[in-house]
Amino acid sequence: MTISSKADNSQSYVFQSVVDKKLPQVLKGEGIKIVVKKNGKIYDDIIDAVTGAAVGALGWADKDIPQFMVDVLPTHTYTFPAIIGNDNSEQLAKFYIDHSPEGAFASALWCCSGSEANENALKIMKQYWKERGQTKRNKFISRDSSYHGFSIATLSISENARADEFADILLDPKMTPKMPVCYPYRHQKDGQSEEEYTQELIDAAEKVIIESDPETIVSLTVETLPGSSLGTVPPPKGYLPGLRRLCDKYDILFHLDEVMCGTGRSNPNGGLNCWENFLEPGQFPDIQTVGKTLGSGYVTIAGVLVGPKVKAAYDSGSGMVIGSHTYSSHGFNCGVSLKIQEKIMSLGLTKNIFEMGNLMGQKLKDTYLGKHNIIGDVRGIGGFWTCEIVKNKETKQWFDKSLDVGHRAQEVLFEAGININGMQGCVSNKTGEGDFVFIAPSFIITAEDVDEILSRFIKGISELEKQLITEGEWK
Repeated sequence: MTISSKADNSQSYVFQSVVDKKLPQVLKGEGIKIVVKKNGKIYDDIIDAVTGAAVGALGWADKDIPQFMVDVLPTHTYTFPAIIGNDNSEQLAKFYIDHSPEGAFASALWCCSGSEANENALKIMKQYWKERGQTKRNKFISRDSSYHGFSIATLSISENARADEFADILLDPKMTPKMPVCYPYRHQKDGQSEEEYTQELIDAAEKVIIESDPETIVSLTVETLPGSSLGTVPPPKGYLPGLRRLCDKYDILFHLDEVMCGTGRSNPNGGLNCWENFLEPGQFPDIQTVGKTLGSGYVTIAGVLVGPKVKAAYDSGSGMVIGSHTYSSHGFNCGVSLKIQEKIMSLGLTKNIFEMGNLMGQKLKDTYLGKHNIIGDVRGIGGFWTCEIVKNKETKQWFDKSLDVGHRAQEVLFEAGININGMQGCVSNKTGEGDFVFIAPSFIITAEDVDEILSRFIKGISELEKQLITEGEWK
């Protein structure tokens, strides 16, 4: 890694996230490596082990992307989707349906971001009940400590400090009841079996359904594998199947949010959907939202996958979706995404990231972090892993929020040559307590890349431990 010290005092003109100073700037990248300018220094050997927010699949500067764009451009520039459609969006929908278990999905809507996908999903599910003549249904059940987007409705079904900031303009809390978070590391009791913990969660979810009046409920929404809210907590055995059965029992739509964990990042069968790890044969979500790796960051795209039951209600009802967005099912974005997904499948990269990701997770658990006392839990599946940082491994006590250890870990790890995402809020999204870092590399990683990622990760964690010891915050 070479570093220069040329000063960069220019201001930022971008009004997003941090606005009073210029954030680090990526200058270029190739494969899993990026060159970053930060505080006037050039870091030319950074491993991008998080790909933004779990977005990357093909890595940086993939050699085929320019030709994909050249090939797609003549087929579509832009049409308003409410008036004229395009074959690229049709073919991308067919690709996703064909590469999912038979009978899972019947249709798809393409949009530009995960928030937009979840916002559309809520409206699609609400209209579903109108198509069936059940106009009283206006409640959306989700979980404590959750995140589904940054629009008004998606913040309303989320539960975190960001949602609290805008609480006075969100949906009435009576319309967005919350069931308990699924978080075995912190909430499974001593001596409680996995089956007993699962049943406790299912019973609690059913209690929320009954108390909310099932005939007024639109849907139940969970992230299959949570991302920025908790840090990749796999559901215990039987949990998602149990929620699916509850939705069947009370005639409620089952919505899985796979914006971060889906589209090949965590699939056990070389396919697309994370839920294939957990649901029983023949069980599917009624609605699923996706994004991130769908376009691998090269185009802005996300989507709503619609199950046969929901599609059938529209077909036998109005035959129309209320409303339309300017860039929904954008032909160019859909065409490039389709070519990206076809390349990923042809090279077996969803299988590769599942195998290499699990190798990375196993080494995080067994080989590297056993001696590191600030790592309390290592969790994840496939290409999506989290390390929770604690002050005391025995008691699971977290560091004081004011220390901001999660974001500090991100900074220290960057200096060690690896870009990851550091967060706060896993213990309590509302108060911001609890620190964790997550890793979500590109699908192209090799076993050698895994070892280099972990080598740099351990170097950074060791440095963080030294700093905390020196400051008297941990021993």
